[in-house]
Order: sequence, then C-alpha cells, then structure tokens
Amino acid sequence: YPPIVELATAKVTGMEALVRWEHPTKGLLSPVDFIPLAEETGLILHIGRWVLHEACRQAVEWSDAHPNRVPLTMSVNLSARQLHLNTVIDDVAAALDDTGLAPERLTLELTETVLMQDTGEVVPRLNRLKELGVHLAIDDFGTGYSSLSYLNRLPIQKLKIDQSFVRDITVDPNDAAIVVAIINMAKSLDLDTIAEGVESAGQVALLRSKGCRVGQGYHFSPALDARKLYPLLRQKAIANP
Repeated sequence: YPPIVELATAKVTGMEALVRWEHPTKGLLSPVDFIPLAEETGLILHIGRWVLHEACRQAVEWSDAHPNRVPLTMSVNLSARQLHLNTVIDDVAAALDDTGLAPERLTLELTETVLMQDTGEVVPRLNRLKELGVHLAIDDFGTGYSSLSYLNRLPIQKLKIDQSFVRDITVDPNDAAIVVAIINMAKSLDLDTIAEGVESAGQVALLRSKGCRVGQGYHFSPALDARKLYPLLRQKAIANP
C-alpha cells in the first residue's frame, strides 16, 4: 500500500492497493510478471475480486485501529476484464457490504486504454458504479490513447498524473507545462488531481503551487504491507517529508 498524502500538510489521507505475488521459488513478483498471464487466462477476475475485498477490509481495519483519525480512502485498480463484465457492479457492492466500508471511501482506478474500449458499454457501467457511491479515477492520465472529449461523458472525479510527467517537472519545462495543463484542465472540469511518483520536496512545492492537492511516491513512503503502515498511521503527518 503506497500512502496517498495531502501535499500541504503531509497528512496521509488514503492508500492505494497494489498486488504482488510471493512466488515459492522466485520471490516477490511485480504485476508486470504475472498480470498479463492472469488477464489472458481469466484468473484476473478472481484476483481482482480478492484484491477489492481485501483492500476494503484492510481500510476498515485501519479505521477501527485508529478511530480518532480521519478515515482513509482506498484506491483499487479495475482491470479491463473486470470492467467489461456485468458482474463488476455486484462485485463492488458485495465488497462494500461484506466489509462495511463506506462507498465514498473507495476509489476505483481505470486506465485510459480501458476506458476507450467500447465506451458505449463502459459508460453505463461506470454510471452504475457511481450510483453505488464510489469514486472513479483515471490512472496514468495522459499516457494512453486518450480523447479529451470522453472526459465530459465519463462520471469520473479524479485524474492521476502519471509519474513519467512528474519525474522531471523541476528540471524540464515541457514536463512542467504538461502537468500544469492537466491540473488546470482538471480544475475547469471540477476534477481532483493526484500526482504519482513524487520523489522530492521541489516536486511537492511546484505541484502545490499549481493546485495539485494530493500525491504519492517515495518522497513520502514506498509501498508497504499493511502491518508496517500502522506506525505511519499513528503520526499526525509524515515526518520530514
């Protein structure tokens, strides 16, 4: 779980759930090593349901352990296979019902490529997900085969600025211009922005000055397993970010 942090205060406001495979002989494998095969075989549906349920359960467990802090949001990625099944609505509803997580604390992240595949089928499904009360975000915004026209048609609330743009914003005027353009466009559409791959105080300062509210990255914390995050959640803010 990489923490999602408020840039102005360094307070942890949420988490993103990332899946890893603890292989018996090869050790810890990243998604690029097994998700493509899971997609091809259809196992991604089982993995996706489990990740969704576990992420919701963990968010509730953290809140129960820290009742005096503002409840954390939880972000979970939806795969193309999940989104293109009618059962995705029931799967999300079941995860919320089973764990007791408030819908507004769950953000479902989708890539631009997924969203551009058969929007006639995708949009009604996204509307039904929004009716559940969950939030919807476009992940890695600006890296896919995007058409800005779809932003008006999709019921999304958040844009995640890809780390490839954030990485050099303090040294590359072109990357800085792209990030500022995304933030300004999001503001005009009443969308929130989340910066990915934040690695320095300089990046935080620039992002804050341009109106980006939250971010995630190694400047704050690497992705940690749930147990290692308990000490971090006891803090009012991340020390010396």
